[in-house]
Amino acid sequence: MRHLTLLLAFTLILSGVKAQSDSTLLIKNKNFKGATASRKSYRAIFQLDSNDPKIITKTIRNINNALNDPRLEGKLQLELIAFSGGTDAYLKQSPYEEDLAKLVRRGVIVTQCNNTLIERKIDPSEIYNFIAIVPSGVGELIVREGDGWAVIKP
Repeated sequence: MRHLTLLLAFTLILSGVKAQSDSTLLIKNKNFKGATASRKSYRAIFQLDSNDPKIITKTIRNINNALNDPRLEGKLQLELIAFSGGTDAYLKQSPYEEDLAKLVRRGVIVTQCNNTLIERKIDPSEIYNFIAIVPSGVGELIVREGDGWAVIKP
């Protein structure tokens, strides 16, 4: 009986330590405010290769979220590269003209893969006139990543 009492007391003590430990961790986690942007600059390229409206909208929203992050204010250089199905967002009849133009006005480099234009037989005049054309979307990703840019595929 004495052993059972000791075992029960020990179990209660351990559960109290665990509860206190869990409580401390929860408080620490709740108080975390995110990583500190201590570098002078940050660069990221967003990949858009889908014509799914949900993906296009999410990509534009993600870019705006980065631009609006106060930790990154004045430290951010971004590019949006479209190829494959993502090209549809840049076609003049798409509903994304104003959203894309706002990104450009905010300093985002918005680019289109020339290989996709050739493969899909799209004349450059069919995309918004503020879109830059690069030789290859994948090549752009490779170069940017090689230069230290974060590559983001929403």
